[in-house]
Amino acid sequence: MATVIDSSDNKSFMPDEAAFKRGLAGRQTRGRVWQIFFVASIVIALLALLALFFNVVNSSFGLVASTFQVDPDSIVEGGDFAAASTEELAAAIVRLRENPAKVLVRDISAVPTNEFTTRPLNDVLAGRTVPEGLGELTINELTPEQLTSVVAANVSRDVLLTYIADDLVGEDVLETFPLIDSLFNRGTIEAFVLEEFGGEEENIEVYFRSWLRPSFIVTKQSSDPIATGVSTALLGTVWIVGITVLVAFPIGVGAAIYLEEYSTPNNKWANRFARLVETNIRNLAGVPSIIYGLLGLAIFVRALVDITSGSFLGFEGNGRTILSASLTMALLVLPVIIINAQEAIRAVPPSIREASYGLGATKWQTIWRQVLPAGMPGILTGTILGMSRAIGETAPLVVIGASTAIFVDPNGPFSSFTALPIQIYQWTARPQPEFRAVAAAAIIVLLVLLLLLNATAIFLRQYFRRKLQG
Repeated sequence: MATVIDSSDNKSFMPDEAAFKRGLAGRQTRGRVWQIFFVASIVIALLALLALFFNVVNSSFGLVASTFQVDPDSIVEGGDFAAASTEELAAAIVRLRENPAKVLVRDISAVPTNEFTTRPLNDVLAGRTVPEGLGELTINELTPEQLTSVVAANVSRDVLLTYIADDLVGEDVLETFPLIDSLFNRGTIEAFVLEEFGGEEENIEVYFRSWLRPSFIVTKQSSDPIATGVSTALLGTVWIVGITVLVAFPIGVGAAIYLEEYSTPNNKWANRFARLVETNIRNLAGVPSIIYGLLGLAIFVRALVDITSGSFLGFEGNGRTILSASLTMALLVLPVIIINAQEAIRAVPPSIREASYGLGATKWQTIWRQVLPAGMPGILTGTILGMSRAIGETAPLVVIGASTAIFVDPNGPFSSFTALPIQIYQWTARPQPEFRAVAAAAIIVLLVLLLLLNATAIFLRQYFRRKLQG
């Protein structure tokens, strides 16, 4: 006999209408509170980034009060001597300071000083370039045009620029002003300069200066903030990042492929080894960067000095080279690349692998032709993160011996080096206030380099994604 249950005696699990509405209102209120919190977080982050960018731009441009020995606008036609050719610079030096031009040639002379003006150019410039028809003439017999051709043929453009900036123009910066004050308070600034320096300096010019200019990119480091540039640090950074990518990317992706595709649960010992390796990789991702610097110092600078200095190829060095820095940075970013590559490979649907196996492909063919193309967008994202970290690091480079005062551009993996972050730090530590403006300009160069690197990786990621979608 069936038992009939009287549902009226059971307590209902559903709240009454009033309680339901109160609960719903409470949930909606909590949802709005969390929504406001998330929006506020985004706004605060954007404001912080805008404040940082504003501070950098505000310091990179603005009015400068300076004195000049020679008006820089009169050096070459057009006014910007930093963009002039070698011939134009040589002509300007000969026109404005004839004797110093001869001194420039004297620096590369092959004869004793007392014979410099009496012997023909073929002897004076032995082993150098002597313009046709001038070999039998002496320095004193040259016309200004002929002397210009001799200087242009034998003195580099960098030397000419340095000479003009230091010895000819002779700019002495009295005061620098940020961009906002320069735009809205120029009259006040000019009055201040006149009051502050007018009684002491007769040739004062207040002009708007962009510390970030084309000559800043191609000029070497100098102790003069007016004449300094970032070419050495920029090339050092590009060399380091390039070699770091070449080393870290294949090793990182290869390690991720092994951990995700070959260390299968069917092999107990291989699986345990893979889990141990993966745990340590994730721990290494949080190790302070200076520890990697100490590791690079012990291994690449000291233990492998014959390799990293290039002595086995005939180079002279002490191991504190671009190659040592790149290998150290490769160790630094490897955990990031491996972890992100693992996640990207793991996200590839198993059905793709099964379909490949079903068509008769081997495991490696499946990985190479199916898994890697499908996971490449995520792999490149991890590479972007790793390279972004490498570009901004300074501690490992300082530990392994990056130079803070280097005046020769690196030309290979065995060269001494500096990097943009180190150069920026070195400039901000200088007592002259104008070096802070120079550092701000270098920060913009570093940000542009980072954006170019990211844009390249994003382009490649989108390319692989479109190729995968067919």
